Amino acid sequence: MSHATSSHATSRRRDAGPAILSNGFRPFFLAGALWAVVAVMVWLPQYFGELTLPNAFTPMDWHAHETLFGYGGAVIAGFLLTAVPNWTGRLPLRGTPLLALFAVWLAGRVAVALSGAIGWALAAAVDSAFLILFCAAMAREVVAGKNWRNMRVLAVVALYALANVAFHIESHVTGDAAYSRRFAVAALIALIMLVGGRIVPSFTHTFLQRRGADRLPKSFGRFDAICMAFSALALVGWVGAPENRTVGVALIFAGLLNFVRLGRWAGDRTTGEALVLVLHLAFAFIPIGFVLSGLAAWLPGLSPSAGLHAWAVGGIGGMTLAVMTRASLGHTGRALHAGPGTKLLYTALALAALARIAAALAPEWSFVLLHVAAFAWLAAFLGFAAIYGPALCSSRIGA
Repeated sequence: MSHATSSHATSRRRDAGPAILSNGFRPFFLAGALWAVVAVMVWLPQYFGELTLPNAFTPMDWHAHETLFGYGGAVIAGFLLTAVPNWTGRLPLRGTPLLALFAVWLAGRVAVALSGAIGWALAAAVDSAFLILFCAAMAREVVAGKNWRNMRVLAVVALYALANVAFHIESHVTGDAAYSRRFAVAALIALIMLVGGRIVPSFTHTFLQRRGADRLPKSFGRFDAICMAFSALALVGWVGAPENRTVGVALIFAGLLNFVRLGRWAGDRTTGEALVLVLHLAFAFIPIGFVLSGLAAWLPGLSPSAGLHAWAVGGIGGMTLAVMTRASLGHTGRALHAGPGTKLLYTALALAALARIAAALAPEWSFVLLHVAAFAWLAAFLGFAAIYGPALCSSRIGA
C-alpha cells in the first residue's frame, strides 16, 4: 500500500464515527448552550427561595460557577479545540478522545450539582479535572506545532483553570467565593481581549476588503499592547480590591482605552452583516464593564453588579454566542451569513445584557428586569440549540 493510500485510509478511520464527534466545537457548543439554559433556569427559583439544590455552594456561587465554568468552559474548549489545529496545522481532537474529554466536562456538572452529597473535595477534583486536562491537551498541540505565539492564550486558560480550583477552595473555607468569582470573570475578559482582539479585526478586515471598503481595521500595534497590559493590571486590582478608588480610576481608564481600541476596528462599516457587527457590539460590553465597575468604587449608590453583569452577560455571553454562531456556520460548510433566526438570537442576548445591567442600576424594578433578562437569555441559547443543533449533529456540507 502506498504512503498516500495509507494516509487516506488512516484519515478515513479517524473520521469514522458520529458527526458530532468530528470536531470539538460540535459537542461543546451544543452542550454548552443547553447548560447555559440550565444554569439560569434553575437559578431564578433559587434566587427567590423557591428551590434548593443538594450542592455545597450557595445559590449565587452555584449560578456563578455553572455559568462561568460550566457554560464558559464548554464554549472555550469548543472554540480552542477547533482554532488551535488551524493555528498549528495539526489534526483536531476527535472521536473517542473527544468523547472522553466531553465526558469529563459532563461529570463535572454532575459532581457540582451533587457536591452536597458527595462532598466538596471529590466534587472539586472531578470538576477541576476538565480544565486541567484541556490545558494539557492544548499545551501538547501548541508545543508539537511550535506555535509559540499562542502560549499567551494557553497562559490565560491556565489562569482560568486555576480560578476554578480556587473557587471550590474559597467556597468551602469561607462560604462565599467572591474573590474567585472575580478571578474567573477577569480571566475570561482577558481571554476575550486577547483572542477577540485578534478575530474581531481579522473577520472585519476580510468582510470589508471583499466589499472594497476604503477604511479597514487597524493592525495589532503598540496601542493594543498598552491597552491590554493596562487592562490586565486594572483587572488584577479589581479582583483583589474592587471598592478601592485608585483601582476604580484604573478601571475607568482601562474602559476608555478599550473604547478607543474597539473604535480602531471599523465596526461602523459592518452594519451590512450581523455576523460581523455582533462581534463589535459584544466587545463593546468589555469597556462598558470596566467603566461601570470603576464608577461603582466611587459612587456608593451604584451596584458593583452592573459592571460585573456587563462583562458576564454582555461581554462573555455576547462574544461566545457570536463566536459559536460564526464557527458553527463556517465549520459545517454553511454560508457565513446571519439569517433572521440568528439575528433574533443576537437581539435576545443584547436584551438579556441590558435588562440585567438595568436590574442592578434600578433595584426597584429588579423583579421584572431579572425575569426579562433570564427569559431573554433562555431564548438566546435555546434558540441556538434549536437552530444550530441539527448542523452540529450532521456531517459537514460538501464533505
